[in-house]
Amino acid sequence: MPSKIQNPEIDRPMIALGLEGSANKLGVGIIRHFPRPSKSAPRPLAEILANIRHTYVTPPGEGFLPRDTANHHRSYIVKLIKDAVKHSGVRVEDIDVVCFTQGPGMGAPLQSVAIAARTISLMWSKPLVGVNHCVGHIEMGREITGATNPVVLYVSGGNTQVIAYSHQRYRIFGETLDIAVGNCLDRFARTLRISNDPSPGYNIELLARKGKHYVELPYTVKGMDVSMSGILAFIDSIANDIFGGNPKYADDGKMITNEDLCFSLQETIFAMLVEITERAMAHVGSQQVLIVGGVGCNERLQEMMGIMARDRGGEVYATDERFCIDNGIMIAHAGLLAYETGYRTQLEDSVCSQRFRTDEVFVSWRDD
Repeated sequence: MPSKIQNPEIDRPMIALGLEGSANKLGVGIIRHFPRPSKSAPRPLAEILANIRHTYVTPPGEGFLPRDTANHHRSYIVKLIKDAVKHSGVRVEDIDVVCFTQGPGMGAPLQSVAIAARTISLMWSKPLVGVNHCVGHIEMGREITGATNPVVLYVSGGNTQVIAYSHQRYRIFGETLDIAVGNCLDRFARTLRISNDPSPGYNIELLARKGKHYVELPYTVKGMDVSMSGILAFIDSIANDIFGGNPKYADDGKMITNEDLCFSLQETIFAMLVEITERAMAHVGSQQVLIVGGVGCNERLQEMMGIMARDRGGEVYATDERFCIDNGIMIAHAGLLAYETGYRTQLEDSVCSQRFRTDEVFVSWRDD
């Protein structure tokens, strides 16, 4: 965890380099924060100077292994850092801090990027700040959308959480009991041998738009938590039956297609997410929902959440793929927020944790 030092009042722009590599996306971002216009301002003004990403893509039917993903990150990290610095127009000496994802995520990819962060920190004589991946998503979402104090639905390949801020922590109200929603979608894409380019979840979304028949699937909500593994096993068995020459038929006598299965999977798991998010909104009295994480780009999820929020007199906030998919700028932004309040990560404390919980982070930059 970062150590705390006393910071003088910051009266000049600050620049951070952020490195993200917790899964198959390698991202490098550079951001500039200007001083708060007043002490009552909720956050400093931010300017995105560079946001560059490269994705490790595997063949259809295959996932990405930690070792191979780490090799990808090691192969591209130097190029992406050089490209980001060039694109930003800043000099290395202008950068105040190097920020990196400290967790959660896949161990080997996290370590490969942490090593790169330590190396350039030493080479450039810059301080380090380790960033919680989930908090990076939340702060980037708040910055881009302007959401003030929303209930956050964090949905990605490795995480599914409903979160709300209270007393300088992002509190987890509900989460998956097994696999994440993005993992569920990705694994079903492998069953159907759907392309991983640009991402399996996006290609499932495209197929789902063509689906016409809803196939009833298990609906597993347990209080504020959800479970995805049983749904995946159930729909995998249907798909394997169809592949094995045992077709399934809808009520109108038409054969169930891959498009129908993708549509049914999305409708079921998104309805579960809407339910627990609405319950959290009622609990904390919020009228705002912020959707972050890679699955947050899904337009059907945004649509379903929007229907629920409008019925409650509220609204939904979401970003586009530049900021909802893993990226370096979110790490730079969250890291700089912490840096500006006096946080540093010492070299000996810069180890990664695959299970770095969202609610472990002391959110020192918020006191609302």
